[in-house]
Amino acid sequence: MDIKEIQSLIKFVAKSGVSEVKLEVEDIKITIRTGEGVPRTETTVVQQIPMAAAQAAAPPPAQVETPQAEAASADNSQDDSKYVTIKSPIIGTFYRKSAPDKPTFVEVGDTIGQGDVLCVIEAMKLFNDIESEISGKIVKILVEDSSPVEFDQPLFLVDPS
Repeated sequence: MDIKEIQSLIKFVAKSGVSEVKLEVEDIKITIRTGEGVPRTETTVVQQIPMAAAQAAAPPPAQVETPQAEAASADNSQDDSKYVTIKSPIIGTFYRKSAPDKPTFVEVGDTIGQGDVLCVIEAMKLFNDIESEISGKIVKILVEDSSPVEFDQPLFLVDPS
C-alpha cells in the first residue's frame, strides 16, 4: 500500500461520516479516526490582563530597598536605555528554537545581523520566524521559551554598537 492509496483512504473515510476505520493488509495496520464520534468539548479562552490593569487591581507589594538596591536599579534603567528593544509583531506562543531537538536561534552574547531569525512565534498553528531588523549583540532575552506573548511585548534587548 503506497502513500497515495493511504491518502485517498483517509479522504474517503472523512467523507463517509464514520468515526473510525481499522484496516489490516499483510504487515500493515492502519487506524483512521475522524473525531466525529467523539463528543465535542467546550473551549475556554483565558485572556491575560495587561500589566497596568493588574497592578491597579492588586495592592502594591511591600518592598524594602536598601540604598545599594536603589542605586543598582537606577544603573540598570540607565544601561537599558542604550539598548534597542525587539518587540513581538504578533500575539502567539514564543519559541526559542524551531523544534524541540534543534538548537536555539540566539543566546545572550550572540552577535546578530539584520534579517537573522531570533525566534519563532506560533499563532493559530502557523509558525512565524521573527527576524532582526538591526545588527548588534543580544544583551538579554526577556521571554521564557514556550510562553505566550502579546502584540508589542518586548522579546530581546540588543546592543546596536
